[in-house]
Amino acid sequence: MPGFFGLNQTNRKKVFQEVFDLTYHGKGGFPHSEVYNMPVWMRRAYINYINNYNELQQKEIDKRQMQNKDISNNPKDVFRPNISPKS
Repeated sequence: MPGFFGLNQTNRKKVFQEVFDLTYHGKGGFPHSEVYNMPVWMRRAYINYINNYNELQQKEIDKRQMQNKDISNNPKDVFRPNISPKS
């Protein structure tokens, strides 16, 4: 049983998950102790920034893959090396 100012088990897991997410997915930008002592609103804001960035990156990847797929699905296009023989 936690003390008066302690976290219950559910909240403790959420805090540890947020700390892990920010230190791991922040790619070394935040040390563990800094994230653990960070205000909750700030920690969640950084997590949202990372999530938004990853979503934008995934959209760009999907867009590029669709462009490549459209190019390669045309059977009339034959891609040849850019070589001009001299003989």
